Amino acid sequence: MPGFIAENTRFTEPSMCFPNLVDHNRVTLTKNNPCVRCEALDDDDNNPILPGLPDDVSKYCLALVPRSSFPAMGGVSKRWRCFIRSTEFITVRKLAGMVEEWLYMLTADCEGKGSHWEVMDCNGHNRRSLPLMTGPAKAGFGVVVLNGKLLVMAGYSSSNGGTASVSTEVYQYDSCLNSWSKLSDMNVARYDFACAEVNGLVYAVGGYGADGNSLSSAEVYDPDTNKWALIESLRRPRWGCFACGFEGKLYVMGGRSSFTIGHSKFVDVYDPEKHDWCEMKNGCVMVTAHAVLGKKLFCMEWKNQRKLAIFNPEDNSWKMVPVPLTGSSSIGFRFGILNGKLLLFSLEEEPSYRTLLYDPNAAPGSEWQTSDIKPSGLCLCTVTIKA
Repeated sequence: MPGFIAENTRFTEPSMCFPNLVDHNRVTLTKNNPCVRCEALDDDDNNPILPGLPDDVSKYCLALVPRSSFPAMGGVSKRWRCFIRSTEFITVRKLAGMVEEWLYMLTADCEGKGSHWEVMDCNGHNRRSLPLMTGPAKAGFGVVVLNGKLLVMAGYSSSNGGTASVSTEVYQYDSCLNSWSKLSDMNVARYDFACAEVNGLVYAVGGYGADGNSLSSAEVYDPDTNKWALIESLRRPRWGCFACGFEGKLYVMGGRSSFTIGHSKFVDVYDPEKHDWCEMKNGCVMVTAHAVLGKKLFCMEWKNQRKLAIFNPEDNSWKMVPVPLTGSSSIGFRFGILNGKLLLFSLEEEPSYRTLLYDPNAAPGSEWQTSDIKPSGLCLCTVTIKA
């Protein structure tokens, strides 16, 4: 890529990428957000969803259909398909008590040369793989769950000649229709950045840009308009960081900053109502895994990977919890959230390996257990989708 300065880049986790493959029979690409104007898609907009029934009753009936039939339902009519894509569909399923929780794991193959998404239910069953996403293999991308859908954002790809291209592309996986679609591009090409969902919006902050320099810029995605908008930048460039949402605010921590020596402990907090950033000095550094469970943040730092660091945003306090040797003596983990519990997937394969499970609501002394849930290969990242 012209102007790309390789020596200024810090490409990390090369195995965390998507294969450079396209299945044109299974991948669905659209230029616009499929949920913005549902009614515009259907030529028979005035016709009932189900003849003889009011639409509210018809929607409830569709929500009761088994999940495995959703892709077929999406082919019945444009109106059915748009309803299944909508947030209203998830709302109706919640009212009907039909919402299911699934764990999506980006898993490296046995040789570590490629990766794929695989899905498990709350018991670790029904393992299946997602359709392939279009485009070149990428690393350094961001992953967020929004309205029951998986968003994969930006990142970089490398060519055989050694040059790299930093992306602005955003793809969305619809877990109900089992298909990918393309959303609007971001304003700034970036990788190794922080991202999170807050109040139905997606934020992307910092990282590295197309020229390999660190970024302080931030932007927000609104699914109702399918547009990205730049917001106030961070006070300093920041990369290798992560983000999460608490009480309607965006927290950015970990990683490094060009204005600090070594790794940053500063926490940048963005208030969407005031449209500005404030700063805390009680964060964590060199975070290798993180997950939000309930109203708390769980982290693992590189310097001490046999302890959980638990952040309570109500009083900005941290609590350290030792990780038992039961199941795995590994010093490296990836986190997953399923059924209100924290899963710790070991980064080292051992003969007696069992996934560790931490239950924050268990009686004191019995918070730690083991689980049979585990990925088929090395776990690179996970997200939980309820839909």
